[in-house]
Amino acid sequence: MHTAREKTVQPVKNGSMAHEHNLYMLLTEAAAQREDLAALQQVAPRLEELAERDDHRFYLAIARRAWGVAHRLAGEYAASEASLEQAAQLFREYGTHWQLGRTFFEVGELGLRRADPDMASQGFTQALAEFEAMGAIPYVERTRAAIQASIVR
Repeated sequence: MHTAREKTVQPVKNGSMAHEHNLYMLLTEAAAQREDLAALQQVAPRLEELAERDDHRFYLAIARRAWGVAHRLAGEYAASEASLEQAAQLFREYGTHWQLGRTFFEVGELGLRRADPDMASQGFTQALAEFEAMGAIPYVERTRAAIQASIVR
């Protein structure tokens, strides 16, 4: 992926090569899922810049969720909550259950990190509803496990 960033975009036989914002979206998503703060700080700003430049609200939502993860990892909880709320608002425009579920799951993680059981419960419960709505079984199971683990804490 990193080497692909330096390639020029040229038409190819079937479609086209990935554009810069597509690559940064993938890099940002991967860093967020790995909870890699250093990588998030490197790639999320570029994704956000490109999304704003191109008025790509969907990728902007992904960037905002990534910032929510980055702020949580850095202990900046108010900024994390604000970024996650911005992401959720943007994803609601598209009615994307999986993306909303992932965002609400991050709200649950933030609640755990803040030692706020109500926030954790609400985030995980909303995530579960979104994942169940689309039958995303692995994510339903992961969310149920997170709910159970947060109850045990």
